[in-house]
Amino acid sequence: MYRSSLITAIKNRRKIDDKLKKDFSPSLLDFGGVQIYLARHFGFCYGVENAIEISFRTIEENPDKKIYLLSEMIHNPLVNYDLKSRGVKFLMDTTGNTLIPFDELNPGDIVIVPAFGTTLEIEKKLLKAGVALEQYNTTCPFVEKVWNRAQVISKNNYTVIVHGKPQHEETRATFSHSAQHSPTVVVKNMQEAVELASFILNTTDPEKFYTRFSGQFSEGFKVENDLQRVGVVNQTTMLASDTQAIADYLKKIMMKKYSLAESEIAERFADTRDTLCYATNDNQGAVYALLETPADLAIVLGGYNSSNTSHLVELCEGKLPTYFIRSEEEMISSKEIRHFKIHEHKEVRTLCYLPEKKPVKILMTSGASCPDALVEGVIKKIVGFFDCTKSIDDVIREYTEIQTEAEISVFQK
Repeated sequence: MYRSSLITAIKNRRKIDDKLKKDFSPSLLDFGGVQIYLARHFGFCYGVENAIEISFRTIEENPDKKIYLLSEMIHNPLVNYDLKSRGVKFLMDTTGNTLIPFDELNPGDIVIVPAFGTTLEIEKKLLKAGVALEQYNTTCPFVEKVWNRAQVISKNNYTVIVHGKPQHEETRATFSHSAQHSPTVVVKNMQEAVELASFILNTTDPEKFYTRFSGQFSEGFKVENDLQRVGVVNQTTMLASDTQAIADYLKKIMMKKYSLAESEIAERFADTRDTLCYATNDNQGAVYALLETPADLAIVLGGYNSSNTSHLVELCEGKLPTYFIRSEEEMISSKEIRHFKIHEHKEVRTLCYLPEKKPVKILMTSGASCPDALVEGVIKKIVGFFDCTKSIDDVIREYTEIQTEAEISVFQK
């Protein structure tokens, strides 16, 4: 029900034309009065698709059992609403506040762990309640990859620095798993990385660390000892370039403090570039390529609390007017749109967002937790605002016909 015949036709065509996924140029949907440039990569990633598939299959196979979600399955209101409408109850909200006490759980109840994963402390509570944890654990394998990488570098006596949002479910889970093996501290952005560097270089009173990074370091953390060997991992939905910039910066700080050459840096800094999620990289890379196309505005779809989507919005905002929406319902009319301002953390209404010109050129992408059906819904809504020479069905036919011709060509070769 989250699929789209239009988006499926476009994605299938791109797969044939670009099997190695090296062409990040957007797909043009030319309706005459409006031209929509769709990012090469967008929407559901493997981890999200897997989590949704497990969740709905669990509901179908267990009609007589109580089914709970630990917290939001993914950061998309439509998907979470659909799960609730099928009788699934949420144990916690996205910040970790309890909605249903864990002591109300009974052996045999089903608790689905979301794609973000969860903390070791919560895992223990669920196991204590008799919940079969592994069977319904939808933790994304790329999140688990970060946990495994953190464990590997901790065995070599590195302190783990997590680049992430401290209150995000995934970061809380990564922090918990890392802190089991190694001193761990979370930095939210480059500013916090610079502040952390002042403690590495001993230019700031060590005692101030515990106040400045309150709630962001592991129990027993000793600032004088635990910042001598470090490695950086990340919340997989952060902006990849930001994570790399923080890692590069802290690497230079370690080289400065210990007077190390590039060839000697492994003594103090662990290389962890392999923790960046492929889907996050692809979606962000596709937006960089999308922004090379001259356009009048950009529309980004996703849940307002979606980390990966907010970073796509940030990239677009740097180039042109950008509207962050959840679905076609936010497009009230051709004259008015309701959208979310990520830096102000509020929803606003903007008038006259579509320019008085033809053709109007719109860049479009969506976050990893946004169903393709929502993207098609927005495209249909936009097309309805213009006198177009083509319909959605015409574009589907075009992509399907070209796709068929490409398949025949490949077969003949």
